[in-house]
Amino acid sequence: MTTTVAPGTAAVTDAGLKGEERTDTAEQSSTDLLSAADIPWNLVIWNDPVNLMSYVSYVFQSYFGYSEAKSNKLMLEVHKKGRSIVAYGGKEQVEQHAVAMHGYGLWATVEKASNSGEGRGRKGGARG
Repeated sequence: MTTTVAPGTAAVTDAGLKGEERTDTAEQSSTDLLSAADIPWNLVIWNDPVNLMSYVSYVFQSYFGYSEAKSNKLMLEVHKKGRSIVAYGGKEQVEQHAVAMHGYGLWATVEKASNSGEGRGRKGGARG
């Protein structure tokens, strides 16, 4: 392929355009991935018919390092409302907390945090 270029201008071939497009797309994709990783997630503990309230409070104190008062407050929320957002943070971290809660025999799930800021301020304590 022969390209004639006027002085002071740059030649751009089809291959050059495609390469630039791929670079732009790759940069946009990596930006999208970074944004997705930054989405906040909640750790939800659900009420169950098996565990004692004192045990649930103990788990919150021992695993998250929460005070007795905070642990009891969250435990009562689980008991009365059926669920409580116990921790908040990045998806991978919150998933690790959920696995740990399963190890303690608690029912735990991970959900995207709502835009209302629900869950903020309940980060995973010493484990966060």
